[in-house]
Amino acid sequence: MQERIWALLLLLLLLLLLPPPLCGGPPDSPRQELEPERGPLQPFDLLYASGVAAYYNGDYEQAVRDLESALLSHRRLREVRTRCARHCAVRRPLEPPGAGPGAELPFFRALLERARCYRSCETQRLGGPASRHRVSEDVRSDFQRRVPYNYLQRAYIKLNQLQKAVEAAHTFFMANPEHMEMQQNIENYRMMAGVEEFQLIDREAKPHLESYSAGVKHYEADDFEVAIKYFERALREYFSEDVECRTLCEGPQRFEEYEYLGHKGGLYETIADHYMQVLVCQHECVRELATRPGRLSPIENFLPLHYDYLQFAYYRVGEYVKALECAKAYLLFHPDDEDVQDNVDYYESLLDDSIDPESIEAREDLIMFVKRHKLESELIKSAAEGLGFSYTEPNYWISYGGRQDENRVPSGVNVEGAEVHGLSMGKKSSPKIDRDLREGGPLLYENITFVYNSEQLNGTQRVLLDNVLSEEQCRELHSVASGIMLVGDGYRGKTSPHTPNEKFEGATVLKALKFGYEGRVPLKSARLFYDISEKARKIVESYFMLNSTLYFSYTHMVCRTALSGQQDRRNDLSHPIHADNCLLDPEANECWKEPPAYTFRDYSALLYMNDDFEGGEFIFTEMDAKTVTASIKPKCGRMISFSSGGENPHGVKAVTKGQRCAVALWFTLNPLYRELERIKADEVIAILDQEQQGKHELNINPKDEL
Repeated sequence: MQERIWALLLLLLLLLLLPPPLCGGPPDSPRQELEPERGPLQPFDLLYASGVAAYYNGDYEQAVRDLESALLSHRRLREVRTRCARHCAVRRPLEPPGAGPGAELPFFRALLERARCYRSCETQRLGGPASRHRVSEDVRSDFQRRVPYNYLQRAYIKLNQLQKAVEAAHTFFMANPEHMEMQQNIENYRMMAGVEEFQLIDREAKPHLESYSAGVKHYEADDFEVAIKYFERALREYFSEDVECRTLCEGPQRFEEYEYLGHKGGLYETIADHYMQVLVCQHECVRELATRPGRLSPIENFLPLHYDYLQFAYYRVGEYVKALECAKAYLLFHPDDEDVQDNVDYYESLLDDSIDPESIEAREDLIMFVKRHKLESELIKSAAEGLGFSYTEPNYWISYGGRQDENRVPSGVNVEGAEVHGLSMGKKSSPKIDRDLREGGPLLYENITFVYNSEQLNGTQRVLLDNVLSEEQCRELHSVASGIMLVGDGYRGKTSPHTPNEKFEGATVLKALKFGYEGRVPLKSARLFYDISEKARKIVESYFMLNSTLYFSYTHMVCRTALSGQQDRRNDLSHPIHADNCLLDPEANECWKEPPAYTFRDYSALLYMNDDFEGGEFIFTEMDAKTVTASIKPKCGRMISFSSGGENPHGVKAVTKGQRCAVALWFTLNPLYRELERIKADEVIAILDQEQQGKHELNINPKDEL
């Protein structure tokens, strides 16, 4: 084992010593000195907390000052870390290990010198120790989701600064496209201020994505010279963003399998564990840079497409050498692409006789980039095998994501036989339901009232029922909820997983039975939770006339409570628009059936327990996550059920007062994905039933099952 880890570390050293790819511009000078900052940089989390507090205290001018300062501090911190990383990589290069006793010492000496360089550089430029700028995961998540801009747009409206409110609202909305209220706010602000479309500014726009979009626009208009300018700029910005992304991956890591401070691994195991966390993060920068804010899926084939567009654009302006360079660059990603292979042959035929085609190679910046990417991939796979963690290499360069135009192959190269590659064919979108779509089966139980079917709810595979629970059962369930629920249950303890304006609590069936057996809640009430969820399963299975058994995938009693003092001018959702078995991509109007989505879910149901609250309507939308197709007001005993795919995007409007409670149920037709807790709960119920009948043949203590 020790020899294998040492071999992995040697690969690690090779990767660290590999020169970085060129970034489309001159490298940093080895003697370039970094200028100190003017005064210490204030931690952005403290400024953010101060700004939010000022907002809720009604001091909107102070809120704007602190929130804008927090955003600036966050931006400057990223810049400092990136500049220090570049500076120290040049000033403190790593040395390869030698041979013989102490062979590794030169490398570790260089490593220590680089660490000292980092600390000195960051301390100098930040005006104090970098440890002051470590923040919680919640704050990090808020800035990633652009939550500060949500507060800013409200504060600017209070101050009657409409143009700035529009900018803040638009910036927030670009990363949160499911916020229908924010879109409406933007429209209202534009009407109030007379703001035109071109004045909508995304303050956090990524330059490389903006330049790429501009390049595509000019390319499609046959303005090839301008398109070249934007694509080349996009590449320079892409490689610069890549450096920043990789640098930020070098920060503190969270170890999934153990607590770092309690881990007692040896030197090499600890180094390898930490470096693999960093390296996987850096390897994923390819996906990160290709993903637009607020989107789950990256632009397919993103980096290769730059060279694909450029090879034809350069051909159209008569620069055949550059066209050939870009075509060969594209083949580094897709060496078997016959169209581009034909292009290469054609471009070579256009060169002057004085130019040797073999002397024209792919773009140097990309050669180094791809070389590093492949070496990283080999190292991660080798480490996964040697250190025992799971890793599957994603397909970062989906070859189906090609240009969608008639210029795929230049004139003169067998255009008739050329294939036009469409976009987004490499993804697996949410498939059409391959089973018979039927509904209208018997409801099985007396007193249940049919309300609406799919057609009346403007969708597919939807049904709304009333009186699934009696008033007495609702009261009993609501009462037991307060005794068994934990804050953040089902969401890794996060108090407000979907919105900071509500508290989320939940509990599973098995937990309810455990509390009932221990006498912490009435066992009869815990049993009711189990029974009504089984009742719901049978109704769904019967109504949709399924030919096979419907199994529980997950059962969860959930309550959402509006937090006092946080409902003023609220414009978010209690639960953002989503689908239950695929990743909703409103921009592409698709739902990608791939992890981390629960792709095995087939049907969903929500059984409501109360109506003494304000807001909280359940809504269906189109796949654009904006157009509402049906809205349902919860009440005791009401149940909404629907198929779990992209045909049924849904969400929950803000709960603005009181507490909204329901039993959420997800079902699967695949027995391999049965809910394990439910299986245990079934066993406990069977044993309890036998105990009540005085039968003890199995001689099993139900507490052992719990």
